[in-house]
Amino acid sequence: MLSLFKNTELLDEYTIEWLFDTYAWALRNFDSDVFYNDTLLVTPTNQHFSGEGQGAEGDDKANFIFSKVKEYAGLGHWPCQLVDAESFVPITVTQLAETSGLRGAKGIIPVIDHAENTFPIQYDPGLLARPEALIASYAHTLSHYLGSTAQQAPPGGTENWPQLTEVLSVFMGFGLMFANSAHVNTIRSCGSCQTPVVNRQAFLSQYEIVYALAIFTVLKQIPNKKVTPYLKKTLHTFYKKAVKDVTRRKQALEDLSIKPAG
Repeated sequence: MLSLFKNTELLDEYTIEWLFDTYAWALRNFDSDVFYNDTLLVTPTNQHFSGEGQGAEGDDKANFIFSKVKEYAGLGHWPCQLVDAESFVPITVTQLAETSGLRGAKGIIPVIDHAENTFPIQYDPGLLARPEALIASYAHTLSHYLGSTAQQAPPGGTENWPQLTEVLSVFMGFGLMFANSAHVNTIRSCGSCQTPVVNRQAFLSQYEIVYALAIFTVLKQIPNKKVTPYLKKTLHTFYKKAVKDVTRRKQALEDLSIKPAG
């Protein structure tokens, strides 16, 4: 569904419309008040990943990072358990009649079908060396569960569910981590061999994610100077162009401005 494009160009119009439609779907189904009042642009820094547990190693580090991801996603009240990626199987989440109270300090917990009454969360220990990829992986699994509770079908249906839930993760504030970890790089150790760096599985390109991030920052009125220091340099030019493109789409932005009363 999503097209390829040159680095110097913006996305095709179909993809841009899909990204705006996905934001509209997320705002209708997942607490527009939480989005506008409470959702942060999470940065991969000590500003957002500090506190008790900072500096831990191994599984303790993984659990500390996940606790922060849950908090910023507005899902800190959801019971979750990290599960090794090799044995991870997502569970069924009951679709709710009302989803406006799932996130935030007063959020409810959806009905789940799991023996331990917890949400299993995919955890790849190999990602501990790439915290941004680990954060994105956690957020993506949470987005899968949250998205499954929606009353309304997502734009384009569920055919592109992994892509849609990546956008939902950006909507929850994790766009920087998704953009910065969208590629699998390689380390060349000799002329005849190379070793892949462990990274998360990405479904949207870095440019599609950056455009989704631009929608987020324009809606939240976050200036470029608060974003680019945490975005990898190769994406700065595209991001600034995306912000300009989003800003000029007055009607699309007006349609998304579902701000809470009061």
